[in-house]
Amino acid sequence: MKVTANGLQIEVDDTGGEGRPVVLLIMGLGMQLVAWPNGFVRQLVDAGFRVVRHDNRDIGLSQGFDHAGTGNIVWETVRHRLGLKVRSAYTLQDMTQDSIGVLDALGIARAHIVGASMGGMIAQRLAASAPQRVASLVSIMSSSGARGLPGPRREVTAMLMRRPLGRSEAELVAHSIRLLRLIQSPAYPQTDEELAERLTFSMRRSYRPAGLMRQMLAIGADDDRPQILPRIQSPTLVLHGEADALVPIACGKDSAERIPGATFIGIPGMGHDLPPQVCTILANHIAPFAHAADAKDKP
Repeated sequence: MKVTANGLQIEVDDTGGEGRPVVLLIMGLGMQLVAWPNGFVRQLVDAGFRVVRHDNRDIGLSQGFDHAGTGNIVWETVRHRLGLKVRSAYTLQDMTQDSIGVLDALGIARAHIVGASMGGMIAQRLAASAPQRVASLVSIMSSSGARGLPGPRREVTAMLMRRPLGRSEAELVAHSIRLLRLIQSPAYPQTDEELAERLTFSMRRSYRPAGLMRQMLAIGADDDRPQILPRIQSPTLVLHGEADALVPIACGKDSAERIPGATFIGIPGMGHDLPPQVCTILANHIAPFAHAADAKDKP
């Protein structure tokens, strides 16, 4: 269903029913709400939560910003490396307000905020800027964005800069599989058939590469997040794969070090993806953490 959030039309999935503590899932760069696997959602629902997912602005079935253009990603990358301000059509704080708007539209006062990758960055901002809305924070395979942290492995960066060989569905899927093979969880590999099925479903639901570029610029422009993380007072859990080739584990550790009282857990064999086995590991950490936060919060 669509809701009006922060003045935008945002696509939302709401599972588990009212009367339960809420988990708000925020997905990463260019990824739709369906990138949170249904099995993961079901595990959280079975653990007693109401689970809300949404397509971030400019992706999936949510409102787009094609009128803003895509900017010059190469030039903005140069500006970032020179320490200059990256120009973007919108900011991660704008996307944070979208997430708060989703809670408002659904009448949810407080939620456990769980974000993956870019979604973790948005979740961090939400916890820092609207603490009254956050029962707990879980940041997964994300980063503080601090300068000097390691970036993707060289082969991953090269693949990210490479264009698909063509525009057919099969060529786009094959290109995405090549990238996923580089960042997958080495302990929990998925077959090409499994990846192709998921990617095909996602592309047929929505394919918006220009939105991905604008989101990428928003990440580059988000240069003050390291300074606001110490403001976070919510119970915080940072989960990160020890084999993450896209966002190295040092980025997760840095986030945890900047957030007062945060707990950091490295997950062996996990990369930058959500195969079923990793989803189970994550759910087994998130559910008791969120329940404990709720128990502590009760008078």
